[in-house]
Amino acid sequence: MDSDGAITHRSVEANGVRLHVAEAGPAGAPVALLLHGFPEVWYTWRHQMRALAAAGYRAVAPDMRGYGGSDAPPGGPDQYTALHVVGDLVALIDSLGEKQVFVVAHDWGAMIAWSLCLFRPDRVKALVALSVPFSPRSPARKPVDGLKALYGDEYYICRIQEPGAIEAEFARLGTELVLRKFFTYRTPGPLFIPKSGWGSPDDEVPLPSWITEEDIKYYASQFDKSGFTGALNYYRAR
Repeated sequence: MDSDGAITHRSVEANGVRLHVAEAGPAGAPVALLLHGFPEVWYTWRHQMRALAAAGYRAVAPDMRGYGGSDAPPGGPDQYTALHVVGDLVALIDSLGEKQVFVVAHDWGAMIAWSLCLFRPDRVKALVALSVPFSPRSPARKPVDGLKALYGDEYYICRIQEPGAIEAEFARLGTELVLRKFFTYRTPGPLFIPKSGWGSPDDEVPLPSWITEEDIKYYASQFDKSGFTGALNYYRAR
């Protein structure tokens, strides 16, 4: 995807899993660790990586466990807890030879980044969190229980909780259409995925100017490779 050579790719063994890592910028420069959300991969950060490299940083964007070119442990949601994913990131930081890094994170990446700051504040210089503010966990109530009480069973996070059900719906629609629906959702209010079906496989979903057909095809190729289950297990983990 990067004929100019500005972004390189490699695999890193970290915390018992193999992570696909994209990098840009000089070795020895301050590291900016870029953490994607759902349904994304490293590719989300491609433009920012080049800008950060030009500004003198070493931009490092992994596919999180369960996504794209990284391993997707098959053990179920208990392999995708914040402790597991933060462990991946600490091991990745170690592999880079860094004591501390700047962290920029979006969506699920932001939730993991908040946990990284809580569990290992010694490894983070500064944090930029996009879309998801800090929210302390209640010891008395699971987050999904609050969401279900507020929005009902068809709120998308609640629909994801039953293993296999939402994967079957995504398979019915096709990967590219699922991604189009997530990336272009504009309706005010929460996102619902009805149990009766999230539309038809023949739905036409036009793209906004900021994402191209080529982009959608690249994202789809990554989820066709990894499947959705690993990514969805973040929502199911306790």
